[in-house]
Amino acid sequence: MRAPARICPAHEAIAAIPSGATVVVGGFVGASHPEMLTSALEQRFLTTHEPRDLTLFYCAGQGDRADRGLNHLAHRGLLKRIIGGHWNLAPKLGAMALANEVEAYNLPQGVLSVMLREIAAKRPGVFTKVGLNTFIDPRQTGGKMNASTVEDLVELIELDGETWLRYKSVPVHVGLIRATYADTQGNLSMDCEGIIGEVLPIAQAAKNHGGIVIAQVESVIDQIADPKSVRVPGVLVDYIVTSGGVMHDQTFGESFNEAYVVSGGAENIPVMEEGERKRIGARALAEIQSGDIVNLGIGLPEAVAAVAAETGKLGDFTLTVESGPIGGVPASGLSFGCSAFPEVIIDQPSQFDFYDGGGIDIAVLGAVEIDAEGSVNVASLGDRFAGVGGFVNIATAAKRLVFTSTFRAGRNAKFVNCIKHVCFHGPSAIARGQRVRYITERAVFELTAEGLRLIELAPGIDLQRDVLDQMEFRPQVAVAEAQP
Repeated sequence: MRAPARICPAHEAIAAIPSGATVVVGGFVGASHPEMLTSALEQRFLTTHEPRDLTLFYCAGQGDRADRGLNHLAHRGLLKRIIGGHWNLAPKLGAMALANEVEAYNLPQGVLSVMLREIAAKRPGVFTKVGLNTFIDPRQTGGKMNASTVEDLVELIELDGETWLRYKSVPVHVGLIRATYADTQGNLSMDCEGIIGEVLPIAQAAKNHGGIVIAQVESVIDQIADPKSVRVPGVLVDYIVTSGGVMHDQTFGESFNEAYVVSGGAENIPVMEEGERKRIGARALAEIQSGDIVNLGIGLPEAVAAVAAETGKLGDFTLTVESGPIGGVPASGLSFGCSAFPEVIIDQPSQFDFYDGGGIDIAVLGAVEIDAEGSVNVASLGDRFAGVGGFVNIATAAKRLVFTSTFRAGRNAKFVNCIKHVCFHGPSAIARGQRVRYITERAVFELTAEGLRLIELAPGIDLQRDVLDQMEFRPQVAVAEAQP
């Protein structure tokens, strides 16, 4: 008989984390993050100064731009190294990285998600073309965020005459995950969670490296009746912490929304006010074809779903989110990662397998800066480092791409001579055969082998005054009448 997982308070479970360990934390933005566990880890460090020198590994950025999520772990001495996919929602971690207080890497979210399976199987890493010719390429920064970060986690290799990147596996010692229920044998189900994430590979990776798995759950039940609904088997779980619903909101934006865990409903999307965002959303919607499988980025691309709902076109295509939902309508804000009334929710590594293989017909993404060759920056936002999240995977693999952006950011140009971080490489997209467009409220551009070409002007926009004079470079110009 195997010993069942130990049910105990959070502080007792967290006390089992040794200094120097690599700790993987699950969750996506505000969904399925084990808030009670990261809070308890912070309190233990502040009280005892232990554990120390941890490596924090996470795929999607978990936080609320303030104090929750991974922001709990932003203490000098607690962390030695951070390997993360997105940083914008954990600005306290980002501040440590920019201040050179920790070793810090920004690697693609999809690569990190899939890598957990490779770590669990003790394979040597992820071999992919995702990240080539971006700042993550070792010929640029290799994903290193500061001068303290010197070890190469990404290397260039040749396979069958082609250039690939190898993202190196790292050992995992502790997994912090969240589920809805545990049974008395430690088996975990996620009935009320909006996503599945990567809970299983996190647990497998930790156990296969002789580590421990700590699971936060709402409650313990006698038995999970359907064995197919178990997402993490009890043989992988060492400690169970019951929250009773405390620090267990479904997302950082909502306590509980039933729409995120049921199918067949109709999401009530408010009609957008007239303005730049709606005009951009409407023009981007025109790029989506009936039957398309679609990914919408966070922020401005969300306007596409709103306009589609208003015009009765939402059922013409299938919206997906990299965290795992397929169908339904992606949630926004601190609930991003969930979808209202999804048809299916799969785990995040499997979703990225589908994405990386070319499963997305079209992706509508945001853009912070764009240069003359069509390359895009989304990682740097003024004096903040937001990171790339799933952007690099999605932008590399989608058959068609639409970047949406306001034409300027106040006094600052967005079409610039030199972008701060190459997160999408225009010439590589041409070589892959992708169709790429850039949609703003003033004009529409397309990517060609010679760089950016202006193809549409919005009504009332003067070509020279409103567009060309507001750019740091001159694109090719082939203006057609804008769509009304």
